[in-house]
Amino acid sequence: MDNLLDYAFFRYALAGLTIISVASAIIGTYVVSRRLVSISGGVTHACFGGLGLGYFLGVNPIFMAAVAAVASSLGVELMAARGRAREDSAIAVVWAIGMALGIMFVFLTPGYVPELNSFLFGNVLTIGPDDLLAFGIFTVVLGVFFTLFYQKIVACAFDPDFARVIHLPVRLINCIMTVMTAVCIVLTIRLVGVMLLMSMLALPQMIAEMFSRRFSGIMWRSIVISLICCVGGLLAATVVDVPCSALIVLLMAGIYIVCAVTVPMVRRLKNRSAD
Repeated sequence: MDNLLDYAFFRYALAGLTIISVASAIIGTYVVSRRLVSISGGVTHACFGGLGLGYFLGVNPIFMAAVAAVASSLGVELMAARGRAREDSAIAVVWAIGMALGIMFVFLTPGYVPELNSFLFGNVLTIGPDDLLAFGIFTVVLGVFFTLFYQKIVACAFDPDFARVIHLPVRLINCIMTVMTAVCIVLTIRLVGVMLLMSMLALPQMIAEMFSRRFSGIMWRSIVISLICCVGGLLAATVVDVPCSALIVLLMAGIYIVCAVTVPMVRRLKNRSAD
């Protein structure tokens, strides 16, 4: 471990995974609470359209991905809020259009599109100081927003009808959180890639839900689980010649399977002993 820390790229990767695992755990808890895990997939694939357009126009692909992510997420939120389409239907449309546009622009771009595999499958070793700065600023802003408006965010996530009755700005809070989700997705594309990002925003929360039903309990447990899996996946990647992103997701999936099997058994044994 000491030898690995001598390499700057490993230190950047470790710091980046630590910061973004916290942000993705917070965002993932909100998304799971609203039963909108699929929105992360829709926005992620909409990002691919922005990436393709960025390469085609010769513009920074990350910037174009951010524009596409925010536009698509707000579009889904507004369509659902106005009753023009169900959220799952709007997400499916955004998902398909994003992938179609991405494929079209990539094929229209002359020559080979560089770094495309990094965006599709992730490459944590490409994280640099600028990425760390962006991750850090976003996580601080997200943490401050959650601290100031925690009760309102929880109320809007779990029971939006009651939140409207007590005159909370449900639409505004949902739009802000939707934008936060889009920005988190854009920042983590390079970490785990388009194809694996949904797991980062769902699996830690699924594991945490086995041990807690409260929003705060799920969120803090998700942070711990994300940190353990991200750091463990990074260390495992130094031994096994496999992309770090795949190992992180497999580690999360393995923990989920083990917990899904053992937790009910332990509870049944406790109930029997109590009887």
